[in-house]
Amino acid sequence: MDTDDDISRASRAKRGSPFLNTDQAAAYLKLSSRLLKRLRRAGKGPVFRRHSRFVQYHIDDLDAWSGEQAAREIGR
Repeated sequence: MDTDDDISRASRAKRGSPFLNTDQAAAYLKLSSRLLKRLRRAGKGPVFRRHSRFVQYHIDDLDAWSGEQAAREIGR
């Protein structure tokens, strides 16, 4: 772990998992879990991972997706 980013990630991991389930991710984004599921099925939602049968969202991916949505709205 030589870089500041690696150190930051390690610190966050010590505090808790950076992965959220669908309900937690929806609450983080202030969306309904139903809308987040629809976006996932349509391929328009944030990047997600499957850990076994569980869908998980990484906080960094949620932040990146949210930022992309703001940029799209401005460009209209």
